[in-house]
Amino acid sequence: MAESLVVKAKIKDAAKGFNVAGDFADALSGVVERKVKQACERAEANGRKTVMAKDL
Repeated sequence: MAESLVVKAKIKDAAKGFNVAGDFADALSGVVERKVKQACERAEANGRKTVMAKDL
């Protein structure tokens, strides 16, 4: 994975009251990247070039 798709500071804000492990942001970024790819595949399967919320 090249560049992170998530902002570490925002993760810490969202996880208020919890410690965030150093590898969590990379793992979350991987999940996000897979979901984006899946959404792109769904949009393409439906004949669209626009990825929409319904593709998630």
